[in-house]
Amino acid sequence: MKPFTVHTGLVAPMDRANVDTDMIIPKQFLKSIKRSGFGPNLFDELRYLDEGQPGQDCSQRPLNTEFPLNLSRYRGASVLLARENFGCGSSREHAPWALEDYGFRCVIAPSFADIFYNNCFKNGVLPLVLDAAKVEELFQALYAEEGYQLTVDLQRQCLLETDGTETAFEVEEYRRYRLLNGLDDIGITLEHADSIRDYEAQARRDRPWLFDAVSAEQGA
Repeated sequence: MKPFTVHTGLVAPMDRANVDTDMIIPKQFLKSIKRSGFGPNLFDELRYLDEGQPGQDCSQRPLNTEFPLNLSRYRGASVLLARENFGCGSSREHAPWALEDYGFRCVIAPSFADIFYNNCFKNGVLPLVLDAAKVEELFQALYAEEGYQLTVDLQRQCLLETDGTETAFEVEEYRRYRLLNGLDDIGITLEHADSIRDYEAQARRDRPWLFDAVSAEQGA
C-alpha cells in the first residue's frame, strides 16, 4: 500500500449526496478479488451509456459526455470532492479499490458511511471529513477555476487551497499512522513478525505434538 503523507492533486466533483457503493463499483464487478483493474469501471453506470461487464474493453464503450470524469478539465484528477454520506449502501472493499485504481488518493466529503470510511484507510485512500459549509466553498472554487488543485497534508493535518487558505482537520491517530506508513492489515501484522516467530518457536517447544500432527497431515 502506498504511503500517504502530502498529496497535491487536481480535484474532480461528485456533486450529489448518498453516493452508494453500488454506484461507485456496480455489483457485476465483485466477482474479482484481485484488488486491481477496477479503475475503468469506477462509477460505471454514470460514466458510460451502456451496461458494463467484467473483462470488457471500456475504451470502445459509449461515454456519458456530461459526467465529470469524462470531461477533459478533470482528466487525471486524484482528489474527489463529494457530498454527504458518500460510500453508503452495501459493504464492499471493491469501492476503495476502484477509487485507488482510478488514481484517487483522497475523497473529501461532509460525511461518509462507516464501513466505507474504514475500508478506505485499509486500502490507501484518505476519506477526509470537512463540514458541509467548507465543502460547499470548495465546490464553488472548483467550478470557478479550471485546473483547480488542493494539497492534503496528512502529516500536518491541514488542507491547503490555491489561494493559501489552510483548513485543519483531524484523523484518528492509529488510522493516520497506517496511511502515513502505507500499512494495510498485512503490513500491520508484519510489524510484529519477530514476536510472531518467537511465539511460534516457543509453542513448538511447549507443544511439539501439535506440530508433529500437522506435519503428518501435510505429508499424508
